[in-house]
Amino acid sequence: MNQKNSLAGIRHRLGQYGDNMHDRWLNTPGWQRWILYVALIIGALLLPSESIGGFMSPYTDWASILFFPIGTYVVLAIGLNVVVGQAGLLDLGFVAFYAVGGYAMALIGTKLGWNFWLILVVGIGICALSGITLGGPTLRLRGDYLAIVTLGFGEIIRITARNTDAIGGPNGIRGIPHPPSIDELNIFGVDVYELLGVKIFKYGVLDPRPYYYLLVALAVIVIILVKRWEKSRVGRAWAAIREDEDAAEVMGVPTFRFKMLAFAIGASIGGAMGVLWASKVISLNPNDFQFLLSATILAAVVMGGAGNLPGVMLGAFVVAWLPERFRGLQEYRMLIFGAVLVALMIFRPEGLLPSRQRKAELKEGTGGMGTLGAEVPGPESRGEEVASK
Repeated sequence: MNQKNSLAGIRHRLGQYGDNMHDRWLNTPGWQRWILYVALIIGALLLPSESIGGFMSPYTDWASILFFPIGTYVVLAIGLNVVVGQAGLLDLGFVAFYAVGGYAMALIGTKLGWNFWLILVVGIGICALSGITLGGPTLRLRGDYLAIVTLGFGEIIRITARNTDAIGGPNGIRGIPHPPSIDELNIFGVDVYELLGVKIFKYGVLDPRPYYYLLVALAVIVIILVKRWEKSRVGRAWAAIREDEDAAEVMGVPTFRFKMLAFAIGASIGGAMGVLWASKVISLNPNDFQFLLSATILAAVVMGGAGNLPGVMLGAFVVAWLPERFRGLQEYRMLIFGAVLVALMIFRPEGLLPSRQRKAELKEGTGGMGTLGAEVPGPESRGEEVASK
């Protein structure tokens, strides 16, 4: 009993600290927020520094893992958070859209020779249509049934790619073109071609940093769009669907339409990341798109705090970085990684940086994810149930 009380006390103190920080942020003037945003972008651009990499990744190339898995997981988690965290739809096949984007880049780039930027637009459109195609017949389902269907969709995409010789079969596709390099760029007379000695618009095989900077630009654009959707009528409709879809429909919310929109937006973000990833790795094959990747991204969303964008990004960073940080421990690194995840779920079951809404849902016993949490009681509701007995 004393151990349970101590754990509850730790959770309470952590939650109180998070609430205080949230209140302080809400009272922060807009100009101070913009200063912080710009500082965060500058910090992200400085991350590939070797001085930082010496601690963060002593066993592997820091710049390489910043692009994959860290940066890739962050962008994918943002896309999945639209579906899972905001709309409350359990998607276990999100890797399928990542695969569609990657194969769009590979096929169009090698067969038609199109420019990377044009393929990026086309790939986003194809993935949006894929999301609508999947959502049309399946979004009438809910909970576990929807999860099973999306899991099947992800496996269908991977197995189809493996068994179709026209798109490379099990060997995949090689010779994928890089984004076009820019030899010189001046803005208002200032040379912005190089950043800290790195030719940021020179895309090749050896240096991963230009791709990382391109990923940062993609992430910034995605974050701005997602936050705009979240604060709009669309975001309020998603929140209503997540909390109680039947009540939302009774109140006049066209639930099916907004669920389709969430699927299309999430698929577009996953596809955009797939296009960018494929343009760097030169070759891909169906084994790059296993179900484990979908499960890992979902774990990042839940662990970070589903529905809260900063929390989701932090969760993706932790999930991607920890195994690389302890790579020198060989087989023990996954044991340490699992222990950290278990500890986080014990002390922060609502996530590292949860939204207040999710914390309220967890307290009410919905598992912290609206109807997605089924009837799983949260830790506080379990404590109240024990006390009542």
